[in-house]
Amino acid sequence: MKKTLTLAMPVLIALAFVRPDAKAWDIDLKYKGPKTVTTDISWHADILPGYEARYVDQGEQFDGPCRSTIVRKKCKDHSKKGFLYIHGFNDYFFQSEMGERFVDSGYHFYAVDLRRYGRSKEPWQYPYNIRDMRKYYDDIDSAVVQMRRDGIEDITLGGHSTGGLTVISYGVDKGKDIPVQRIVTDSPFLAWNFNSFYRHLLIPSVRNLSAVIKNAKVPQGKCDGYAYSLLKQFDGEWTYNTDWKMIYSPPVTFSWVGQIQTTQNRVKKHGDKLAVPVLIMHSSRKVDGCNYDPSFQYGDAVLDPHMIQNVGMRIKKMSSNPVTVCTIDSGLHDLILSKKPHRDAAYDSIFSFIRQY
Repeated sequence: MKKTLTLAMPVLIALAFVRPDAKAWDIDLKYKGPKTVTTDISWHADILPGYEARYVDQGEQFDGPCRSTIVRKKCKDHSKKGFLYIHGFNDYFFQSEMGERFVDSGYHFYAVDLRRYGRSKEPWQYPYNIRDMRKYYDDIDSAVVQMRRDGIEDITLGGHSTGGLTVISYGVDKGKDIPVQRIVTDSPFLAWNFNSFYRHLLIPSVRNLSAVIKNAKVPQGKCDGYAYSLLKQFDGEWTYNTDWKMIYSPPVTFSWVGQIQTTQNRVKKHGDKLAVPVLIMHSSRKVDGCNYDPSFQYGDAVLDPHMIQNVGMRIKKMSSNPVTVCTIDSGLHDLILSKKPHRDAAYDSIFSFIRQY
């Protein structure tokens, strides 16, 4: 009997983490139409003026046909340098200023909307769901192949938040075969912003259960602080599609939680396999709370910068290649969306790092 209770405890804890209203997001119950394979992979004008985009057919996946999207803005000169950007969770590429900064500095700029995100999301797909984060490597590799085809020889791979975790994991798994020259991260999701009970018991329990109940949902709460600090219609500077980057994050699946935990563990364990220089940037302060107040403009309201710093330093000690851990004073979670003085500091750090390595 004692053994039965011991085995059941993680299940009970994990199920307590799920609210019934999470079922409202189960779009498998909503979409009844056909699942059509993407056949148009030609370049077309993007939703951002001055950019162009094309779809990449990523084949049949667990939920049907799947695609990623490459977005690009090319330099007018014949530069051989390029920057490839990978967005975070509940996100897509919309930061046209970012591309313009790189183009003005002599870099061709490329971004990927990963499968099930933004431009790439199909109506039958649950937003942002993933069964194996290494599948994102195909989305990255497709863009790298395109960049090489466009004559780019020197590639910097950048990622924000979950995108930052993804690109570091990509570097760890690719090792000496990595097809880029350096990695840049903006507040990478290297650690959960939770207390010890969540990190050491609840999340590992969900990860273990994710092999069996992949699509169970974990609600994210009705917190508007971060979105209000970004959107121009509230107290921010930016305009974006809130159907693709939602004000309230949708529930995440057990498989998503499990994959984040698995990938974080892999990066912490195998950071010595990184074969290129890595930049890890984070804010100088954490912002607590759920609903917006002015403090949200001057700190990270999503992750804990101290935890990012700790894991970054751990990776630095393991790696024989340069790992630079850099603090951006008063930066937002997405550092390049911070107020101008702080995002300028982030760009200065990026370009300095690229020039150095």
